Amino acid sequence: MSPSFDPILPAFSRDGPFWLPGGTIDVVPAAPIEASPHAAALLGIVALLVLGGVLVVRDRLEGSHRKPDPPEETDERTTDPELVRTLVEGNGGRMRQSEIVAEVEWSKAKVSRLLSELEREGEITKLRIGRENLICLPGEEPTASQPVDTR
Repeated sequence: MSPSFDPILPAFSRDGPFWLPGGTIDVVPAAPIEASPHAAALLGIVALLVLGGVLVVRDRLEGSHRKPDPPEETDERTTDPELVRTLVEGNGGRMRQSEIVAEVEWSKAKVSRLLSELEREGEITKLRIGRENLICLPGEEPTASQPVDTR
């Protein structure tokens, strides 16, 4: 003889949940869901549309709270060669080329072309030290790099 028991079943009403004693529970197996490539593609498209909508709304909300960047305080009439000369003068008349690149945030190629042009014009001196260039204003070169007759 198998033991018998009365299951207690949950029920719900307007007043809240309550329990019903006794009764049976029938378990009905769910019908298998067949995956269709078209359904998967449609689900993916819907997910992308929802995600895109969320991102657009977020960007619009963030954009309304974002403060505009303050204008940079640079004299727009300053030319690139003048800026480099001012930078080197501010560093005691000598500066490594890599430091100039870091300060002005231009490409290495642009700085190199500009410094070569300034050297041709006699406004700076480029000294090769190992793998770096030392940029000097005229008269600010290290004494070891000057010719013997000018020391």
